[in-house]
Amino acid sequence: MTRLFVVWCPDWPVVAAGRVAGLPLDAPAAVVVANRVVAANAAARGAGVGRDVRRREAQGRCPDLVVLPDDPDRDARLFEPVAAAVERLAVGVEVVRPGVVAVPARGPAAYFDSEADVAERLIDQVAAAADAECVVGAADGLFAATRAAHRGLIVPSGRSAEFLAPLDVREFLPDRAELVDLLRRLGLRTLGAFAALPERDVATRFGADAVLAHRLARGAQERPPARRRPPDDLAVTHTPDDPVDRVQAAAFAARGLAERLHTRLAGHGLACTRLAVEATTAHGEHLRRVWRCAEPLTSAGIADRVRWQLDGWLLGPDRPTAGLARLRLVPEDTVDGRALQLELWQGGQDERAARAARAMTHVQGLLGQGAVLTPVLGGGRGPADRVRLVPWGDERTPATPAEPPWPGRLPAPSPSVVPDRPLPAAVLGPVGEQVGVNGRFALTAEPVSVAVEGGPARPVLGWAGPWPADETWWDQATARRRARLQVLVESTEDGQTALLLVREDRKWTVEGMYD
Repeated sequence: MTRLFVVWCPDWPVVAAGRVAGLPLDAPAAVVVANRVVAANAAARGAGVGRDVRRREAQGRCPDLVVLPDDPDRDARLFEPVAAAVERLAVGVEVVRPGVVAVPARGPAAYFDSEADVAERLIDQVAAAADAECVVGAADGLFAATRAAHRGLIVPSGRSAEFLAPLDVREFLPDRAELVDLLRRLGLRTLGAFAALPERDVATRFGADAVLAHRLARGAQERPPARRRPPDDLAVTHTPDDPVDRVQAAAFAARGLAERLHTRLAGHGLACTRLAVEATTAHGEHLRRVWRCAEPLTSAGIADRVRWQLDGWLLGPDRPTAGLARLRLVPEDTVDGRALQLELWQGGQDERAARAARAMTHVQGLLGQGAVLTPVLGGGRGPADRVRLVPWGDERTPATPAEPPWPGRLPAPSPSVVPDRPLPAAVLGPVGEQVGVNGRFALTAEPVSVAVEGGPARPVLGWAGPWPADETWWDQATARRRARLQVLVESTEDGQTALLLVREDRKWTVEGMYD
């Protein structure tokens, strides 16, 4: 098990965007994607703005909030000076993602007095060379070391499992939202409780990705050692006709190089988890940076990291004195690619998934990021409350926690179709009167017929409910009082149709339809 220092720059997307915009450090700011907050700084969080809050709600909580655009290229480019600052103090730097960098602990710890001394020196080095705030942690393995960095802790060697045990399973977010939801519903709320399960049972019940998460929760090595030796040279090289000194030309070369590497790895049944990006300039300068990824890299993932790194080199403060005359990608760590071939909609990395992902990304490029959406199931009382649509490629985190309690939640089964907008409806009683809901959440009359969008009234064959939902009654600004009713009505098409109706503000609307 490799012992690592992890240098973490909190709220890095906000820090990077704020630098570009020239914002003061104490200004409340947040990065927003698809009208939801994905990152907020301390000043914004102090005003009640957190991750996944809607943009309008965030601005309501903090009128002075500065809304900043999401730009992974910008984040990676501005993070390069931080990685370079760490590299001046310790060799073997690996960028996990913009804002997080890891370095082996063995060398620095042996050179300086203690690991605590190394952590202090890293913090001072980053502050002096890159003018950035950071927190440093150390532990055995990347997962534990990253959690230690979030808390500014030095976990003693051999005690990572003990450190991880009391932490919430939500430490797996945002990458494993579905697994976290399932574990919490099963009563497994801590990493220690999950780690106590036999690995064989985890593999049988939850699948391959959960086995990897189980290893992380136990403080074990991220992946077991490979049983076969990969080919000696899997690296790919590109030598342009003229030295590359423009980001656009470098990005074009990165895509082709990434495709070649991914194809070569796939031909050997392998996938890459640590990627070294190397470049040589026309003046003989040699540049190298290692990117580490928890999940095996796809072709697009490789291209992104290469592009980010080239942006950092060509546009950073310590840019080379000449253009790049040679580019080389080296897979530092590989895993068996056959274990990754899950079904398309299970997030697999096989050829079909990669082809579909490229197609969806292409559609987004033509029509905009919001043209391709992915549903994410979270918490709530009604079907429309529980589903959040996020742009393809964004983090699939629910709008609200899925775990109970949710008093007034609609019982199963859920509707198979939820309209984009609520459809107006009328519920009629025995003599044609409007059926309402009184203050005790009881119907004022028995439903006899239902009319949707001004259409003809159709006889009710059966009904159930109402299910009351009196939400945040203590806060007049956000309070909602609703009642849901399930009805089965006659249909001219297939004999009968099941509808989910909701009563709010003295009006009935169709919230969902059942197949």
